[in-house]
Amino acid sequence: MNKEAHKIKAFTLSEMIIVVLLTVIVVGLAFSVLQLVQKHMYAIKNNFENSTQVTLLEQSLWIDANRSNSIQYDDYTNTLHFISEVDTVTYHFEKEYIRKELDTFSIHIANTLFYFEGKETTNRKIDAFKLTTEKEFQHRVIFISKRNDATIYMNP
Repeated sequence: MNKEAHKIKAFTLSEMIIVVLLTVIVVGLAFSVLQLVQKHMYAIKNNFENSTQVTLLEQSLWIDANRSNSIQYDDYTNTLHFISEVDTVTYHFEKEYIRKELDTFSIHIANTLFYFEGKETTNRKIDAFKLTTEKEFQHRVIFISKRNDATIYMNP
């Protein structure tokens, strides 16, 4: 009887171990790449949310500044008041956020500068201001200015 006639063609144990090892390596690399992509996506999502928060704050400040007759900043309470004939809108600057009535902007402000007629001021009258955000918001600068009307010069 011929032994080769009854031999079954199959993989050896060493060949199977090599295939399993290569499969484990490829799957491990795939999971590590997936983890890197997830970290990048999370960072992109955070940057987008932070940028959106700053843009919303900038739009809100611009609208309130241009609707008001005068702008006043109270250094003691860290509040910015936009005063008009109809109402007064107040922004409260806290360490972790900025609050405007029922709205809250999760933005960290690093520096605030106030201007009146192009000169930096600490006076209560303001016609422009510049807010600089913290590092996590890419040190973005928000500059808001408004035109002065005659009433700002009449009222002391």
